[in-house]
Amino acid sequence: MGKPKRNVLAAAEESMTPPDELTDAQSLARVVKAEGNNLYTCQLPNKKSIVVELEPRFRNTIWIKRGGYVLVDVASSEERPKTSRVVGEIINVVRDEKEWRKQPYWPKQFSKNTYDDSDDEESTVGKMPPSDSEDDGP
Repeated sequence: MGKPKRNVLAAAEESMTPPDELTDAQSLARVVKAEGNNLYTCQLPNKKSIVVELEPRFRNTIWIKRGGYVLVDVASSEERPKTSRVVGEIINVVRDEKEWRKQPYWPKQFSKNTYDDSDDEESTVGKMPPSDSEDDGP
């Protein structure tokens, strides 16, 4: 039998609103890869990759897509065995990214990518390939 709907809705509601402030052990991270068994490879703002575990209340409730953002707590790493490659735990999932980006603790490294159209070379997207008609000889 699945989880009761009230648990699913409660978990979804908790992830909609960002916390007012983060502790020293908490950090925002970008999801790079789903490892399986509720493990995810995430990239911290300092470009360091870590493996984190999804908190049990979010399992089979909220799905995390690659490139999404999560709130990671690395304080739980002291409780884990030294041989474990899992460094922390995902304690919140960023669902309303616009709201989270307004917070003062949002890292500058995770700014939105804006593409600059001032390339030196002309783009060939949507253009026909060059024809050989210029080299028409006798």
